[in-house]
Amino acid sequence: MPMDVESTIASIKEGMATLGSEIPEVMRAFGAVGKAVYQDGALSTKTKEMLAISAAIASHCDGCIAWHTRGAMRQGMTRAELEEVIAVAIHMGGGPSLVYGIKALEAFDQMKAAGGSK
Repeated sequence: MPMDVESTIASIKEGMATLGSEIPEVMRAFGAVGKAVYQDGALSTKTKEMLAISAAIASHCDGCIAWHTRGAMRQGMTRAELEEVIAVAIHMGGGPSLVYGIKALEAFDQMKAAGGSK
């Protein structure tokens, strides 16, 4: 069943807001780690987002696929680049990664059809 990318991202944002109220120190720390990680360094932000997609596919995380596909698209990731990311994830994760790779393509196509990565 295809993932509804926009509602998945909205649900993550809502959940993060709730957790931000319930466990603010943890959420601030988590946010700080993300901010530190997803900056250009030896690897570009785009490359880091694409690595996150590969990990999301291999770990079967719908929300992570949606979130990091959007992040990589914001950095200019193309569909061809995503296809290669999926190839790596399939190699590392086997059949389950193939199924979740399909979800990553669906996420990209839905966001592209909706006008980009908002």
